[in-house]
Amino acid sequence: MRIVFMGTPEFSVPVLEALVKEGHEVVGVVTQPDKPKGRGKAVLMPPVKEKALEYGLSVYQPAKVRDAGFVEVLKGLNPDIMVVVAFGQILPKSVLDIPPFGCVNIHASLLPRYRGAAPIQWVIIDGEQETGITTMMMDPGLDTGDMLEKTVVPIAPDETGDSLHDKLKEAGASLILSTLKKIEAGTITRIPQTDEGTCYARMLTKDMGKIDWTMEAAAIERLVRGLNSWPGTYTTWKGRTLKIWKVQVLEEDCDGACGEVVRADKNSLLVKTGKGILSLLEVQPEGKKRMAADAFLRGYPVAEHTILPS
Repeated sequence: MRIVFMGTPEFSVPVLEALVKEGHEVVGVVTQPDKPKGRGKAVLMPPVKEKALEYGLSVYQPAKVRDAGFVEVLKGLNPDIMVVVAFGQILPKSVLDIPPFGCVNIHASLLPRYRGAAPIQWVIIDGEQETGITTMMMDPGLDTGDMLEKTVVPIAPDETGDSLHDKLKEAGASLILSTLKKIEAGTITRIPQTDEGTCYARMLTKDMGKIDWTMEAAAIERLVRGLNSWPGTYTTWKGRTLKIWKVQVLEEDCDGACGEVVRADKNSLLVKTGKGILSLLEVQPEGKKRMAADAFLRGYPVAEHTILPS
């Protein structure tokens, strides 16, 4: 099929690779503009652009895909279908109506449960047992189009946002090939979504990572895993940021204030929460590398009964 591919981050790259290797004719790759990044503000290409150039594909980077001039460019590419995954811009009806087979989106959850920008992280934070990939026909709504196919991915007890991201990006690359074959053959079944049981996986912000020690230990543990590695979770100690990379929920409980360090010895750093105790296993002092709790305590003695603020 003649395909216009739209995607931007690393999550999109395996899908582009799969389309090319399967023999589809990718007539254009649309991605976000290059952006300055890092302390030196060097201008970097999106991962999808890097991969597209490796394949010698034509790349387009419109500031706004809805601009009339770019809509005409897309029409000139004469695609049979558009494949969209984590592109980063909302497609207007003028774009959705271009390809005769429509626009197919690869969504990183089992619709209609988690719609929105960050389903990968929210399924972990919310304590879901499984997630997956859904291919769907795009419409002007937010992840509301007809569902096409799904693949289920279990969520491991130690799953992080990063590890689940990597599982789902490979699952998406596999599922889109199946979906395209059925669309081309005319055998695909479109399943309308309902709004029952849906929740909005809102965009992540840095502020979300500040730990509220009044929460239950289990909820904090899920937050730490879900926000790993971005934006990450943190508390403050002696007025400086202390990032929290890995924790463990202990079955025991004790008296004390929420956020109180109830044990700080050479082997463990335990903090009282709203319900239960949390063992901090891996932390990162401000300006330093991440380290195991025992290494941290050797270099940064923490007094018991210290209160970590919420």
